Amino acid sequence: MTSEVRERSSEPRNKEQHYTENMSTESVERGYPTRTIHIAGRQFNLVILMTHLNIFMYATCFWIQTGTLPYLTKKLGVDSVMFGQLQTIFAVVQLCGGPLFGRFGDLFGGRAAMMLAFASASLTYFLLGFADSFTLLVISRLPSVFMHAMQGGQMIVTDMGDESNRADALGKLGLSYGVGMVVGPFIGGLITKYTSEQTAAYAACIGSLLSVVIVWITVPSHTKKAHVTESDKSGGGVFNVKKILGLLAAPGATFLLAIRTLCGVPIGVFQSMFSVVALETFHLPAEQNGYLLSYVGILTMIVQGLGVGIVTKKFSENAILKWSSFLLVWSYLALAFVVDVTQLCIVMAPLVVGLASSNIIISSALTKSVSALDTGAMLGLNMAVNSLIRSVSPTIGGYLLKGFGFSSFGYLGFVTLSISTVILFIKLRD
Repeated sequence: MTSEVRERSSEPRNKEQHYTENMSTESVERGYPTRTIHIAGRQFNLVILMTHLNIFMYATCFWIQTGTLPYLTKKLGVDSVMFGQLQTIFAVVQLCGGPLFGRFGDLFGGRAAMMLAFASASLTYFLLGFADSFTLLVISRLPSVFMHAMQGGQMIVTDMGDESNRADALGKLGLSYGVGMVVGPFIGGLITKYTSEQTAAYAACIGSLLSVVIVWITVPSHTKKAHVTESDKSGGGVFNVKKILGLLAAPGATFLLAIRTLCGVPIGVFQSMFSVVALETFHLPAEQNGYLLSYVGILTMIVQGLGVGIVTKKFSENAILKWSSFLLVWSYLALAFVVDVTQLCIVMAPLVVGLASSNIIISSALTKSVSALDTGAMLGLNMAVNSLIRSVSPTIGGYLLKGFGFSSFGYLGFVTLSISTVILFIKLRD
């Protein structure tokens, strides 16, 4: 596939709409135009812009149901242990689907992958709204096996963006997710307050179906610069597990995934019990729990959308990874001494800074360790680590909360991040 690019036209095709269409040789061969749109005097890639919109929609719908799920389960008589089991089932299902979803995106393109993700999400939320027993709650988790829209969005911006700006591009995608994380719990809390938890789930379902339509209209069938051959599709296809696991041999991949695991366990435990802690430890109603989740979303949005882009221009990725881990050590120690919501809000600031920075740098580095044809599968392995953590986190979190209290989450993070920090400073010596 040729890498030559035709000269971009300087004249908009329609000045009133401020659209331009830029054709690359590869785009012509694949039969779709690469459109750009002008907003406030700045030029944006239309596909990437719509991807940001879809990630916002995905996060909004996901956090509508996440914020209301503990209250729905309590309404159905589900205790904290059963709630933890439900979260574990969800994580295991996503663990199985993440790498396969990434491989599917590599072979069949960004449009098919994103449509699959949103279709899975809509079915999950529909079944959740329909659930009136613990059994049906479990069944509602099963379609989430391919509910990986964030991973799909990462695949698209990785395919279409420059490698030198990849961390910043992934961070800005997190900005869109953060906006949805702010809006979602707020909307979910209001819907729950004035109607019911089931209605909130149905609202998330409708939003996800809308995203399926948006993806179909705006995202091209293929976004990769590299060409996928028929032999790639026939050589085991989506279920070529050997091919997926073979990516672990990529330079630095196993080390990065190991660090991701060490850093991810404590926050996974905390996140899995966050709504339960808000309800039982801090005695927050659904509406105030939504406000707290929105606050965390705002912090995430600022760090990923603005902070990462600034920091990556001044410091190396290795330096960011080391000092992010160092910051997390003391953030978790402070978390162990939190006794009220105000203190929790204060501690969450450095915690989010460290987590968001390290996660983006690791994701960026992993995609650079493999060829353009395999970035989706590598992102799938990265997501699989996250799902693996979430599969064991609810059980660990439930045990720690019941046996040792909320402070144990902070001490767990302090120990694991201390280990991670020591390893990083030794391994990544200048």
